[in-house]
Amino acid sequence: MNNTIQYLLSHNVKPSAQRIAIMKYLLEHRAHPTVDRIYTELLPAMPTLSRTTVYNTLRVLAENNALQSLTIDEKSVHYDGHVTPHAHFVCRECGEIFDMPLPDGVLADVPGMDTFKIEAVKLYYKGVCCKCQANINQAKKTN
Repeated sequence: MNNTIQYLLSHNVKPSAQRIAIMKYLLEHRAHPTVDRIYTELLPAMPTLSRTTVYNTLRVLAENNALQSLTIDEKSVHYDGHVTPHAHFVCRECGEIFDMPLPDGVLADVPGMDTFKIEAVKLYYKGVCCKCQANINQAKKTN
């Protein structure tokens, strides 16, 4: 828990029980959860937690660069507690989101953009994950 408190403080976020619990959850669960998933999973341990508190906490954390908000699809926003530069892959079959390394040179200066300062790169891959590919291949074999 002390690591989570230090993480919040390093991002200029005042620790509270709810902020600590939400940030700890995001740092420990690499599943890129939605607000509803965070709320549902934390509620048994924090019965006074509300969805509004989760929304407001995530907004504060995002404003202070303590997490990433992922808007990969139009249906929902997902959250990632790991803010080091990386890409994401979303499976069109199961909807799971995976962390992916950034290709070499993505964070380098882009030719012709001398007057711009690049501060972030959001890169999303979309396709079918290996688990879903195996399921599809298995289904084809049985048909």
